[in-house]
Amino acid sequence: MSFPVSVKRVVVSGARPTGALHLGNYFGAIKNWVEIQNLNTNDECYFFVADWHALTTDYESSGSIAENTRQMVLDWLACGLDPAKSVIFRQSRVPEHAELALLLSMITPLGWLERNPTYKEQLRELSTREIQTHGFLGYPVLQSADILLYHGTHVPVGGDQLAHLELTREIARRFNHFYPKAALPEPQPLLTQAPKVLGPDNRKMSKSYGNSIAIGEPMDTLRTKVMSMYTDPKKVKATDRGDPHGCVVFSHHKLFSAHWKVREGQCSEGTIGCVACKKDLIEQMTPLVNSIRAKKEEYLAKGERWIDAILEDGEKKAKVKAEATMLAVRQAMGL
Repeated sequence: MSFPVSVKRVVVSGARPTGALHLGNYFGAIKNWVEIQNLNTNDECYFFVADWHALTTDYESSGSIAENTRQMVLDWLACGLDPAKSVIFRQSRVPEHAELALLLSMITPLGWLERNPTYKEQLRELSTREIQTHGFLGYPVLQSADILLYHGTHVPVGGDQLAHLELTREIARRFNHFYPKAALPEPQPLLTQAPKVLGPDNRKMSKSYGNSIAIGEPMDTLRTKVMSMYTDPKKVKATDRGDPHGCVVFSHHKLFSAHWKVREGQCSEGTIGCVACKKDLIEQMTPLVNSIRAKKEEYLAKGERWIDAILEDGEKKAKVKAEATMLAVRQAMGL
């Protein structure tokens, strides 16, 4: 990513509470959040637990949200998110998110929501579940409120998420047309490199697939998972030439190894076997995984109350900005 560090930005992003995180979550979002947080001390960074968003598809099984929230935030902190540099909070503890979402829903055309590609995709993927609800159709409006409530200027996204952010920009533009005194900014994408992280079975890493590697994976299970990773089926002997680009092990070397180019050449030339390549990958993964696990154990020992206190402090900070925005919005709308 590249941007002038002298420019003050308000960066906003969130994640649904799914519990402990895996490497796909780390490389897909959290690593970028930490880099953004540490890059420019002038920035305001808001990273929130999107617990209301969790209800859009899992409203029937909400009992695990509280524990999943603690586990996820624990991982955020272990990965380097710093409550002294970023505002870390729970969406549901700042009710202004819901108020702004309601007001924005009044001006958002239904067609905008029905065209949402994620909405159509999820209807197909989750066809056995009843998700054709008002909340699920309207979640992009809540998503917009999450950003606009803090006058977010930048949102870290991958290329596949640009359509979602553009909808937020359109909603802000339409709102400002009707109520110019509120002047909600149109947030810009902060394009980040979010590689597709594969599980050992060569599918996208996902808890639902049962193929995930935790960011603080214990060494014994880390070794087992890496040694079971999918490799080029045509490379039977160590001296066979392989195709590294069809190999899960190589995809992880690109994430963890400074010498991944060397491994690419050795695999193609048949000068390294898959077992040796996997053992080297374990060595490359170990420092980061051990570091995160050690931090997580340290923070876990502080107890649930310590994590809750961090969230409560973040919620107080978030409410200051949220209340100011809603005061301006209400006045602009004549409420």
